[in-house]
Amino acid sequence: MAQVRAFSSELGENAVRFNDHVLIAPALDAETGGSMSAYTAFFRAGARADLPAPYAEVWVVLSGALRVGAATVRGGDFVHVPEQAPGVVEALEDTTMVCVSVPAH
Repeated sequence: MAQVRAFSSELGENAVRFNDHVLIAPALDAETGGSMSAYTAFFRAGARADLPAPYAEVWVVLSGALRVGAATVRGGDFVHVPEQAPGVVEALEDTTMVCVSVPAH
C-alpha cells in the first residue's frame, strides 16, 4: 500500500543546476511517484528557459513572478504547460515553484 509522504519546497542539498540561473530539486521520480514526477525549482530574476518539453506539467508558483508565454503568474497562482507548448518562461522576480509532470521524467 502506498504511503502518504510530505516534501519540503526548500531546494536543499539535492538541488541541481539546470542552467546558470535555474536550480531544481527532485522530489518524486518514477520509482516513488509512479506515473508522475515532482520537483521544486528556483529561477533567479531574469532567468529564461524554452518551454517545449515531451510531457505536460503543472507549475505552482510559491513566491515571485513568471511570464509564461503571454501569461504572468505570481505567488499562489498555477499554470498548466501542455506537452510541446511553444514559447519561453521568464522570471520577472526571483521565483520558487513546485512542478508536477506526467509522465514521470
